[in-house]
Amino acid sequence: MFIQTEATPNPATLKFLPGQTVMAEGTMDFPDSSTAVDSPLAGRLFSVQGVARVFFGNDFVTVTKSEGIDWNHIKPAILGAIMEHFQSGQMVVRSDAIPSDHRDHDGENVEIVAQIKELLDTRVRPAVAQDGGDITFYGFDRGVVYLHMQGACAGCPSSTITLKMGIENLLRHYIPEVIEVRPIAA
Repeated sequence: MFIQTEATPNPATLKFLPGQTVMAEGTMDFPDSSTAVDSPLAGRLFSVQGVARVFFGNDFVTVTKSEGIDWNHIKPAILGAIMEHFQSGQMVVRSDAIPSDHRDHDGENVEIVAQIKELLDTRVRPAVAQDGGDITFYGFDRGVVYLHMQGACAGCPSSTITLKMGIENLLRHYIPEVIEVRPIAA
């Protein structure tokens, strides 16, 4: 098994490509080791000293390291943990623990929410996945779109620029009811 790695815009996060499906549907974010109880792979990765956050996409795993840790010291152990996991045949995440990808907190604006989700799914999420992250819709209220940034996007130095200059401008262009885009905390 050969696992490729790619840098992300977030210097604290690397993207690992195991050459097979990680999540058949949706994504999963593990902001710390206590959230990894339903994932044997995330648990394995958090056992590596210096791993601070884990995120699963369709065909990749992004790992965020703790501050002060050098990638050269933990990258071999992360590669080993991913390889061991996929060779073990264990599931990545217990199937009953996979959450629904999008939450809708606003039943009044069904049409607008549908347009927002469509633009996010077709224009934004594929681009963000290239960088080892994901952005999911959380809600729409009084012209404000709330998004959850995950993986390499969470804590990335350029995430505010991506959110304001990229996503907000795109949504405002196509959907006049959108006034602003804001991130939500995990």
